[in-house]
This record gives sequence, structure tokens and C-alpha cells, in this order.
Amino acid sequence: MRIEHDALGERQLDEAVYYGIQTQRAKENFDISGKTISDIKGFIRSIAQIKKAAAIANCKVGVLSEQISDAICQAADEVAANPDPAAFAIDIYQGGGGTSANMNLNEVLANRANEILTGSKGYDRVHPNTHVNMGQSTNDVIPAAMKITVYQSLTLLEQRLIQFIGSLEKKEHEFEQVVKLGRTCFQDALPVTLGQQFSGYRSAFERMVVDVREVRESCLELPLSATAIGTEFGTFDGYKDHLFQSLQQVTHIDFEVEPNLFDGLQNADVWIKVSAVTKAIALNLNKLAADLRLMSSGPRAGLGEISLPAVQPGSSIMPGKVNPVMPEMAMQVYFRVLGNDVAVTRACEGELDLNVWESLILNCVTESCDLLSGCLPLLAAKCIDGIQANHSKCQADAEQSLALSTVIATLFDYQTASRLAKKAELENKTIKQVVIESGIMSVEEAERYLDPLMMTSPDKFNALFATKREICA
Repeated sequence: MRIEHDALGERQLDEAVYYGIQTQRAKENFDISGKTISDIKGFIRSIAQIKKAAAIANCKVGVLSEQISDAICQAADEVAANPDPAAFAIDIYQGGGGTSANMNLNEVLANRANEILTGSKGYDRVHPNTHVNMGQSTNDVIPAAMKITVYQSLTLLEQRLIQFIGSLEKKEHEFEQVVKLGRTCFQDALPVTLGQQFSGYRSAFERMVVDVREVRESCLELPLSATAIGTEFGTFDGYKDHLFQSLQQVTHIDFEVEPNLFDGLQNADVWIKVSAVTKAIALNLNKLAADLRLMSSGPRAGLGEISLPAVQPGSSIMPGKVNPVMPEMAMQVYFRVLGNDVAVTRACEGELDLNVWESLILNCVTESCDLLSGCLPLLAAKCIDGIQANHSKCQADAEQSLALSTVIATLFDYQTASRLAKKAELENKTIKQVVIESGIMSVEEAERYLDPLMMTSPDKFNALFATKREICA
């Protein structure tokens, strides 16, 4: 065992652990959710990269010896490459604006740096506050680490979105000649192709890629060098420039300093934007998933327009039942992301010179990114890629629609079309049948002008209708 001291007293720690007394207190105080800071992908690495960059910068401005700087850098590299979950076991729900997380890294790096220099843990040569935290505060380190972490999460999310769009695009081309009944307000509407419907889904997610790129760029501005409240007190001349140069070398990303460091610490509205984008992606995902459930409903008493891949039995009591489990999984992801967005919104309210709810913001934003990044490839591989169109059902529904009377309204007048639609409804006939019976069109004309597939192509119906209008005139 070893003994460590802080402002509140002393504690015994197992000699094997690299964290110190403040980390031990935080573990005891915040044992609530079971989710720790090491469970946030990339968060420990991001803080370690900041600590390394700071050590290099402090060495360059002459306030930290090269030997101590090198030891801190080596320790930071080791942590960044392979963070030990046991060393970073503080619960993500923690008070103090992230002080526990920052001190956790400071203590681990200090103990490891001492070990590198002296062969044993302790703070004889490297102190967590004096050396590892030099020129820094929890208040600038944690929000900066959050942005570095989320930048990486958004990068992965963008990649997954692009791959998902590829799956939708394949179905768009595969179904471009599959005509089906459009539906508005859950009622029969004009014909549309299944390919056109999938083009709408594809376009929505392409727009999401643009939005992800935009908010990811906002994560490139970091409040580092602000220290406690934005005044940069505790830093040394030249530190800020060297810090960002070093951070760019460490991360290979062009991070830059916030234009206003006070704003960077006080206000968290950037996370509102990030969360809003994840919510929009999840919303579009939910819309797609819900549509797939409806279109595949049945198989005998539902819409039955498409068939989804069967990935598992759907009932413990009804043999042969198969459920749309992958869309249902995606819809639950939306519900969770929506809840995270509400939590982020409240947590971003803050007060005075610092937002202290950053641990919750980080937890919610990264969880939303991770859920979406995990959901998109699963939904593509186990659902989208294997969708099959029920051609005959789609064609029959399109031909039965009373909305085909819109052709008559376009060529003749609305009153005639309305009368024929009412007749078709009362006599349970198709629009094509009553049009032929009424003598408005011949059989050949009805086949030509009431073709549902023709009605989905502006080029085709505009050319066809122009000729008909000339005859009618």
C-alpha cells in the first residue's frame, strides 16, 4: 500500500494502481451508473493527447524540464494507445464540471512518469497538479477533450452514413420500374415507383452527411489555454501557440483556439447543434424504419408491398410469424437519441463562467453517435440490402386507386373526374373500367393514359398529355 494526501486528508491506495487519492474519492462518491469515463470511446485518449501537447509546450517555453516533459509524453502515449479501464473507473455521472476526470488523468500520468524516471510510483519527481496539469484547468481541458472525442465520433458517423446511402441507392435503382400506390394521410394517392420512394430516403441521408460535416467542423475550435475562467491565468508566454502546434502534431488534426475563450467556457450551444444533427439523423431513420414496417405488413392482411429479410422467428407461440425486428431496433435507437437530445438541451443551459454539466453532455452526445454508427450498418446489411418488392401486389394496388381519376381532371375537368371516381367507388370498379364504360376514352386510350407507371414520369405524361389536349381542344 502507499499513502497519498490531498486537501481533505490522506488515504491508503493499493500500490498496484496508477490513479491517486482524488480518483479514489471520486470512485466512491459517484458510484451510480456503472458507466465510466473509459467507456466513452476516445475520451481518455483525447485527454492524454492534450496532456502530452501541454507538456511539450511547457518544455518549449522553458518552464518544464525536458526530462519531466519526456516522461509525461511517454506516459501519455501509453495511455492513449491502450487505456486501462481499471485505471479510469470514475462514473460518467460526476459533479464538479469534470474535475474528477481531469485529475484521474493527472494522477495516472504523474505516477507512470515517476515510475519511468525513478522506478516507482509517487510524486517525487512529477506531480499531477504542478507538472501534468501545468498551464491547464479542468475547465479548459474537459470541454476541449469533449470536442476532440466527438470530432472522431462524428467522423465515424459520417462514414457509416455514406455506406448506408449506398445501400439505399442500390434499392432505388433496383426498384425504379416497380410502380406502387402512393399514400397520403394513410389514404390512396397517385402512383409512385418504389425507386422514387427510396430516392427520397437516400436524399434525406445525403443531406444528413452535409450536416454532420458542418457540426464536426465546429469541434475544431478548442478553449485550451483559457485555464479556469478564460483569462489564461496560469499559462506562460508562448504556451498557447506551442500548445496548438503540438496538439496538431499529436492528433494529426488542425485544431485551433476558440476566438473568445470566455465564450468557449461559458456557453455550450455547440452541443445543441451536434445533438440536433444526431436527432435529425435518428428521425429520418425512424421514418424509414416505420415505413418499412408498414409496407411489409402482412403477409396476408397488410400492405404487403415489400418483403423484408427474415432474420429470426417472430413468435414464441405462433409458428411461421416473422417480425420486422431490424426496423424496430432502429426505431428504438431514435427514441433513445431523442431522449439524449432533451438531456443535452437542459445540460447546455449552464450558469455564469462555466458549464458544469459537461459529463452528461458528453455521455449523451457520444451515445447518440455510437448508437447511430452501430445501427446504420446493421439495418443496411440485415434489412435494406435484402428487401424484395412484391411486384404484382404493388401493380394491382396502383391500378385500383381512385386517384387515377386525376388523369381525367387533368385532360378534361375536375367535375367529370369527380363524378367518375364516385361511380367507380359505388360500383367497386376501377377508374379505367368506368372511363371506358362512359365512352370518354376507348380501350386503347384508357390503357395508354391510365397506365400507373406513366403517371410517375413527368417527361412521359407531359408529352402524352400535350397530344391529348390538342385533340380535346
